[in-house]
Amino acid sequence: MTLSSTSHLPDAEALYSELVRGVKHLLSSSPEPVVLAGITSGGAWLVERLQRDLGLPGDAGVISSSMHRDDFAQRGLSLSAQTVLPFEVNGAHVLLVDDVLYTGRTLRAVINELFDYGRPASVRLAVLVDRGGRELPIEANVCAARVTIADDQLLALARDDGGRLSFVIEPKKA
Repeated sequence: MTLSSTSHLPDAEALYSELVRGVKHLLSSSPEPVVLAGITSGGAWLVERLQRDLGLPGDAGVISSSMHRDDFAQRGLSLSAQTVLPFEVNGAHVLLVDDVLYTGRTLRAVINELFDYGRPASVRLAVLVDRGGRELPIEANVCAARVTIADDQLLALARDDGGRLSFVIEPKKA
């Protein structure tokens, strides 16, 4: 799917249903218990709903890439939620959840943050959308859709006051 205008944005709620199916299958096929952690902010919204909709026990984690970004000097510290992992990371099988996978740089930073809390047994990734453009050798285990948009645009997940998800395209900051 190629996106060139906001009139052709994928339906985030429909893709969420696909994500639920994929994550449910991944969890049911895993012999070990899996804990979920959402990457701020879109992934945190998704993991909050996944935890509830799948009836998983406990709380999902939230993990921030802010402190480990390779562009920290340009971006500074984000105002988004900070890392909260309400589970033991050492030996855990962690499923990271994010809204959009693009270059892989955010995921690299998140994995560094995760290792600040311990050494997981495994780390897998579930995303709502993979837009390609990888700069690092990272691939999602679960992906609801693959889309293509211009390199000078960002695809971002938005959430309204009622919790309904949608996508927006924003110009990439220089």
